[in-house]
Amino acid sequence: MRKITVAKGDGIGPEIMDATLEIIMAAGAKIEIEEIEVGEKVYLAGNTSGIAKESWDVIRRNKVFLKAPITTPQGGGYKSLNVTTRKFLGLYSNVRPSTSYHPFVKTKHPVMDIVMIRENEEDLYAGIEHQQTDEVVQCLKLISRPGCEKIVRYAFEYAKQYGRKKVTCFTKDNIMKQTDGLFHQVFDEIAKEYPEIENEHWIIDIGAAKMADTPEVFDVIVTLNLYGDVLSDVAAQIAGSVGLAGSANIGEECAMFEAIHGSAPRRAGQNLANPSGLLQGAIMMLNHIGETEVAEKIQNAWLKTIEDGIHTYDIFKEDTSKQKVGTKEFAKAVIANLGKKPSTLKAVSYAKGSALNLPKYKKKPAAKKELLGVDLFVHWNGTDANEIAAKIQALDSKEIKLSMITNRGIKVWPEGFKETFCTDHWRCRFKPTEGNSISKTDIIKLLSGALDKNIDCVKTENLYSFDGKPGFSLGQGQ
Repeated sequence: MRKITVAKGDGIGPEIMDATLEIIMAAGAKIEIEEIEVGEKVYLAGNTSGIAKESWDVIRRNKVFLKAPITTPQGGGYKSLNVTTRKFLGLYSNVRPSTSYHPFVKTKHPVMDIVMIRENEEDLYAGIEHQQTDEVVQCLKLISRPGCEKIVRYAFEYAKQYGRKKVTCFTKDNIMKQTDGLFHQVFDEIAKEYPEIENEHWIIDIGAAKMADTPEVFDVIVTLNLYGDVLSDVAAQIAGSVGLAGSANIGEECAMFEAIHGSAPRRAGQNLANPSGLLQGAIMMLNHIGETEVAEKIQNAWLKTIEDGIHTYDIFKEDTSKQKVGTKEFAKAVIANLGKKPSTLKAVSYAKGSALNLPKYKKKPAAKKELLGVDLFVHWNGTDANEIAAKIQALDSKEIKLSMITNRGIKVWPEGFKETFCTDHWRCRFKPTEGNSISKTDIIKLLSGALDKNIDCVKTENLYSFDGKPGFSLGQGQ
């Protein structure tokens, strides 16, 4: 008997969780439930993370967490519980299948079977944001080699275990050459270890357009956190409905399973909500803990129910559906179909559905790191790049001097265009003069000089090379 942690959540959460648990217990799942409370009540009781310390202890002890949607109160500094849980527990892989159930669920893409594997811990979702000037705020995009290697390897291992033929990488490395460039580089490195699986890379914008237009050309897609968050919802919707999609969040020790939709408080307590998304998450959970026969039985019963035209309001269509039912009635229909298989939709077999066992990340030897310069970010309310350049050049010395100024990434000095619109946030790049090098002592002197001359420096970024390769971007227009 495997003990799992369950949270019924907010809005429609309790209804769809009750329906889901009723189905999986009727199917014979050998699980024991330990319930915790998370979400809106916990937030409003003064816990900004939406979960109490004692609940963390339960989740970490049981290792497997089935969670219904929750409501995060607006404003007040409340943190997303989903993001917090994924990061605290190291749930680096978000797995979201999106499958067409044509002709029983309306879709423009009758041949669609995509699994979106999204990096889950870093990228812009690190949530590191600062207001630096009156007009400019920043969000740091953090991409690590361990994060890239773990998620890319997971995607290829998933494809291998489930008999998938192709893994596609989506990035925007034509613009973000350091961050997205690292993800693409790691993808190419790891793809060589799986010669039996086709691999390809798409720039995210045209790749997303292609997925929305012709999803059948994709199989497994692996991508960064933000792109994966957006595209997995798009994929679920064009397959038929976001309400039918479940999600697995997998780490080296713990795992969390959920629906991808929200808590829909307007539908709460009306016996209307479709429990299918959470049920799909529960089926992934059962596979993860080795209850593959039960998972297979439930999925085939669910497919049979969809095929029978027994639908909740969100997917009910007069021309294809046969019976509109509520949450409880849908669950009973699935239970009645346990042991049956669909006749038109493809029945599933989860013979290889157990958890993936991936090797732990091993650190690479440290690269040779060399300081090549520094960027000073300056808050200045003027608009003339030549004027600020004259002010900043007062910090030049025999060893280092101003080499470039950018505004919102575009080079505005030297040889900038008067047409370029400038905010009050200026990146001033200092490089060593010919024959010299730069040290951290020089950077301290620069900052001290800026202070003396009343130059408002809000941030610095050191410019390094790693094994001789520059670890920083050029200014746009350089």
